[in-house]
Amino acid sequence: MRRLERFPNLVAMFAARVATLGDAPFLWAKHEGAWRSTSWAQAGAQVSAMAKALRAIGLMPGDRVMLVSENRPEWCIADLAIMAAGCVTVPTYITNTERDHAHILENSGARAVIVSTPKLARTLMPAVMRSSACGIVIGIEPLRIGQSGAAHVHDWQGLIDAHPGEMAACAAAAGFAREDLACIIYTSGTGGAPRGVCQHHGAILHNVAGASAVIAEDFGWGDEVFLSFLPASHAYEHTGGQFLPIGLGAQIYYSEGLEKLASNIEEVRPTIMVVVPRLFEVLRARVLKAIGKQGRVPQYLLRRALAIGAAAEAHGGMRLRDRPLDLILSRTLRPQVGAKFGGRLKAMVAGGAPLNPEVGLFFHSLGITLLQGYGQTESAPIISCNRPKAGIRMDSVGPPIADTEVRIADDGEILVRGELVMHGYWRNPEETARVLQDGWLHTGDIGHLDAQGRVVITDRKKDLIVNDKGDNVAPQRIEGMLTLEPEILQAMVAGDSRPHLVGLIVPDPEWARAWGAAEGLDPATLHEEPKFQRALMAAVDRVNAHLSTTEKVRRILIADAPFTIENEQLTPSMKIRRHVIRTAYVDRLDALYRGK
Repeated sequence: MRRLERFPNLVAMFAARVATLGDAPFLWAKHEGAWRSTSWAQAGAQVSAMAKALRAIGLMPGDRVMLVSENRPEWCIADLAIMAAGCVTVPTYITNTERDHAHILENSGARAVIVSTPKLARTLMPAVMRSSACGIVIGIEPLRIGQSGAAHVHDWQGLIDAHPGEMAACAAAAGFAREDLACIIYTSGTGGAPRGVCQHHGAILHNVAGASAVIAEDFGWGDEVFLSFLPASHAYEHTGGQFLPIGLGAQIYYSEGLEKLASNIEEVRPTIMVVVPRLFEVLRARVLKAIGKQGRVPQYLLRRALAIGAAAEAHGGMRLRDRPLDLILSRTLRPQVGAKFGGRLKAMVAGGAPLNPEVGLFFHSLGITLLQGYGQTESAPIISCNRPKAGIRMDSVGPPIADTEVRIADDGEILVRGELVMHGYWRNPEETARVLQDGWLHTGDIGHLDAQGRVVITDRKKDLIVNDKGDNVAPQRIEGMLTLEPEILQAMVAGDSRPHLVGLIVPDPEWARAWGAAEGLDPATLHEEPKFQRALMAAVDRVNAHLSTTEKVRRILIADAPFTIENEQLTPSMKIRRHVIRTAYVDRLDALYRGK
């Protein structure tokens, strides 16, 4: 069985793959309707050239370089080049505002920034001009900046052409160790200014080794193909969608975006994808809609597949009486669903937010292996992952990956120790001291270890709702159940120090349009229609039927607009920002308790 070698740093791991794989394809992107590849050797030449260029324009070891780009081959090449030059990558989201960029530039003290397009530069450049440290801007595409202020603007391709390099020599010169800082990833969090998590080379390499062991031992390590969809600036994609494929010697295809993701999956035929749970909820709705149009037989097979899957989950294995029909499903319905995912998918790994067990069971029942993982940016980020050989439980996030210690504190908080744990928050000793105690990372998550050593998460410690009777309520589970209803796109529940819970509901737009058309009502005024609110409350009551008294949502408010990254009500990893949403709706949520 193949095992990942132990490397001194991330650049050395990449150089080893370049030496072995040479002209084999590595990075893929679509240009003018066709997929085009960059080979390992070509990527290595570009990384070494850009590393030389960064040093030539004055960057020194330890300098921070901000990276602002959509997912594309140059993102990976820039990241590796920054590290190869001895510098530290500071990835940022392309959805960041000028204020966000200004905060990260100032807090990190970045001396340079690499930006991909003129469009992204328009938001970035005002922050650069006000920065006290950043004097270098490199445009992957020509930036056409009218005035750059004190910053020197360079062209990506021009720098590469002017500083040809060789990857083996570049890696040999990269003498830093596993404990040295590789990147500072700013966590969006659910409140306050983003904090810079200091990830060292060893933390990411620890994650890569642990994740590759899961693939090797549970699926067999072959010619892997990844489809990159999540933002590369997110710790989960940075490690799981970039450095894990490098460790495996895999190919990376860069998706064209959410609207083309389904077609990209069919074209690329990935073997592994790392995704967030929200994507599964979208895909689940699409599968249900597609099967619903195919007639009674497919609908019957779907119901039977879900029933067999639920029974297998409840009994710890498939019942003997279910095996004949399961065999039929494996030759009829499941291959059809599998073809929509490319036909050779080993696993889709969900992380970044809690996965509703019902969604996981849905895909598992249809033959799609869905592994829920768990982690945090502060742990590089992977802590645990479900493994087929250990027995997948949809209510767990699996056992810890190799060489990772997990224990549960007296108050139920999950604590983690190992090389994966960050060295601290950048320039934030107070928060570092609060989160890192005696070598243990205090995750802020509540959970337990089951009898098989799998991690089970019940909620975020700080997100627990405590009602006026002192009962603790976990909001994320209820919200996850609500969003499984076809009428509900998004939901947030509230009720701290209150007698019961209330809900803020974002209706599903497709359902709302269809409902409005059937009722002969103007879609623009549906929010004002009592009948529309009653229809949504009926969906909430279906969920209430499965909840305890303290968990039931008694009244609802329809949101003015969906929760999005742009209105700052979602984090880039698709978690709701409770404090932002509560602030926006506080008066109307309070009015629900006054009967108004």
